[in-house]
Amino acid sequence: MAKMSGGEALVKSLVREGVEVIFGIPGIHMSGIIAALRDEPGVRMVTTRHEAGAAHMADGYARASGKPGVVLTVPGAGLYNAATGIATAYARSSPVLVIAGQIPRGQIGKNLEVYHEVSDQNSTVRPVTKWQQQALRPREIPDAVCEAFRQMRTGRPRPVLLEIPPEAGVEREEVELRNPAKFSRGVPSQEHLREAAHVIAQSHLPLIFAGGGVALSEAEEALTTLAEATNIPVITSAGGKGAIPDRHPLCYGSCLSPAGERPEMNQLYEVMQSADVVIGIGTRFALGNPAGEPCTLVNINIDDTELTKVQSNTLPLHGDAKATIEALLPFLIEAGAGNRPSPAAAVSAARRLIAYHDIGLKEPQYPILDAMRNSIPEDTFIVWDSTKFGYYARTHYQVNHPKTFMDSGYSFNLGFSFPAALGVKVAQPERPVVSVIGDGGFMFNAPELSTAVKYGINTATVVFRDDSYGNVAYDLDEFFAGSYETDLLNPDLVRFAESFGAVGMRADDPMDLATLLPLALDCQAPVIIDVPVGNMPLPRAKLQAHLPTVPWVVPQEGLIEP
Repeated sequence: MAKMSGGEALVKSLVREGVEVIFGIPGIHMSGIIAALRDEPGVRMVTTRHEAGAAHMADGYARASGKPGVVLTVPGAGLYNAATGIATAYARSSPVLVIAGQIPRGQIGKNLEVYHEVSDQNSTVRPVTKWQQQALRPREIPDAVCEAFRQMRTGRPRPVLLEIPPEAGVEREEVELRNPAKFSRGVPSQEHLREAAHVIAQSHLPLIFAGGGVALSEAEEALTTLAEATNIPVITSAGGKGAIPDRHPLCYGSCLSPAGERPEMNQLYEVMQSADVVIGIGTRFALGNPAGEPCTLVNINIDDTELTKVQSNTLPLHGDAKATIEALLPFLIEAGAGNRPSPAAAVSAARRLIAYHDIGLKEPQYPILDAMRNSIPEDTFIVWDSTKFGYYARTHYQVNHPKTFMDSGYSFNLGFSFPAALGVKVAQPERPVVSVIGDGGFMFNAPELSTAVKYGINTATVVFRDDSYGNVAYDLDEFFAGSYETDLLNPDLVRFAESFGAVGMRADDPMDLATLLPLALDCQAPVIIDVPVGNMPLPRAKLQAHLPTVPWVVPQEGLIEP
């Protein structure tokens, strides 16, 4: 043991866990921690302009690096500000350690209305964190850090919260540092694996449905091996995009539409409905149950709460995606699943039909996103905000490299993509990074341009500008006979970017992105590309099939009890 301050104990513990970057804002409650960070060469701090930006950056960093991201906030308002980013990380199962200050430990829980006090502070983010802990003295910090990282590295990864009062950061006492906790990847029993292998081998039309858990487990290569060894084709969820290359001959893609949509927009839904066995890997089945009710669901998931909630006819395989795939494959080969004829021709035909209707329907997003995709390197990380382009990209944007497609998941957090892309670039400084966002969302976290310029975080940000909250305006126009107070007053985005020392570009036409994006990625500076788009309609599938049935458009009969 050695005598050290709580700040030093925290920073040294983080270094032992492999932390290299912390995102956040220095505050007086955190002075002992900030001083320790200043004196530790192994960790650097990226100071942001708002805690929401810091949390989104930590999320982007975690997804791109495969390591937990770390965000530092002052108590009270600082933690509240970060909550939107924490919620987004929770929605995408992203491992983020939130280190929040506290009021002095003798005043906690006494409601004395002291500086930054929030009664029962950790309850404010409990619904969007996996684990919460207070470390009230320096000697408690190493154990708390070790457990925080164990929580993020085992089971389903999600944000965790560690609270430290100000005096714990500066007091000195004997502290014993901890080595990182050892953990193993969970694997189902051989009995369960053999049973699942038998069911899969006996199936006539099996299908793999791969979700975001594949990337979290680093299981992309194992998934491709599984598909090729058994000739079982793959559909990915929006969160699973990139789990297998879209161009792979056994990959249908992720253009999966809910039941009831127009037949030409529903090809993959019909594929799911016709399967007699669906192998779910690391997915929540967010569309409810897109598989046909008669089919058997072999559900591989590290989160045991997700295993049997989709349908009753389920074989649950509780385990890590990568380890479970690798353990299951020998049983599949033994059961004869490797003798199946290749479905590549059927997969190719379905993909051609989907592409034909993409072009034939003349969706305005299609040629623009296609031009973007063809103008940037294939390994570009592209981070999507909640925009009409982001919605369309979830099903139609082609992804051929793991982890390069990112969005806010079911959080649908407006403004997420710009700061998250900065975190991605910090994690992968040699890789191109693009953010795609609307003007409404961009202004949520636009001050992080200052952070980007200060630290040389050179991303390209495409701002599709319609001078309104366009999705809401379109819904009101379409279903409520006119929009109301959805218009926005924006700065000149080119001059705005230049005022921070960034580069501003403006497109005359959205198709100009084919030329502007390569120029932006070549710049040695952050770049904002202003792309006027006018009143662009929603993707037709969403407009004609989904919106007329949602509860914010049509009253839901039977929900109000007499």
